[in-house]
Order: sequence, then C-alpha cells, then structure tokens
Amino acid sequence: MLQTTMIFFKTSLLRSVGIILVASLSILSVFPVYADDASKGTDSAQIMQEFNKQHIEAERAKSITDKDKQRIMFLLGSVLITLVLITGGLGIAMGVYGKPVFVPHMIFAGLSVTLAFVHAIVGIVWFYPF
Repeated sequence: MLQTTMIFFKTSLLRSVGIILVASLSILSVFPVYADDASKGTDSAQIMQEFNKQHIEAERAKSITDKDKQRIMFLLGSVLITLVLITGGLGIAMGVYGKPVFVPHMIFAGLSVTLAFVHAIVGIVWFYPF
C-alpha cells in the first residue's frame, strides 16, 4: 500500500487521474452485459429485408432499358462501319493510286479495331444470356 501511494505522489496529478481512470474502466469491462435474445432474430431479419429492398430499388434506378442499350449499340456500330469504310478508302488510295496516306490509314485502322473490341464486349455483356 505504501508503494502505491509513493507512486501516486511522485507522479503528476494528471497522470494519477489517468491511472485511476484506466483502472476503473478495466474493472467495468469485466461485468457481463445481457441482451434480449428474443427480439434479436426478428429484428435482424427485418433489417436485412429493408437493406435488400433498398438495394434492389437502387439497382433498378441505375439500370438502362433494353431500348437504350440497343440505341447505344446502333450508334457504336454506325461509327464502327464509318471508320472501317474510311480505313478501306485510305487503303485503296494508298495501294491503287499510290497516295502517301499510310499514317492516317494506320490511325483509322487502330480506331476501327479498338471500337470493334468495344462493340463486341458491350454486346456480349449486355445481350448474351448468362
């Protein structure tokens, strides 16, 4: 007992209060806490149902209709056909007529291939029946 009082008096007042506070809080954590087990199951099920309902409503609000998906695919396809025709025209101009259009031909070819991949991926993701 004498040693504990010596410890308290050698330290500052703030440190002593901190030690007492930590000691009292550690004692409080030992006491068991009893919860009401009867309402636990029904409340958690209702809460989960509400979360699921909110999630479904949020997903429905974010979803795109099939008509909009088809319009987007049509626009992608239109741009893709245009790029392929430009690439073909530049290739014919370069091969048949000897025009120096190799760099634009390669640029349009790269854009065509990139858009073809995008068009294919979007079509598979949106319209392939998984």
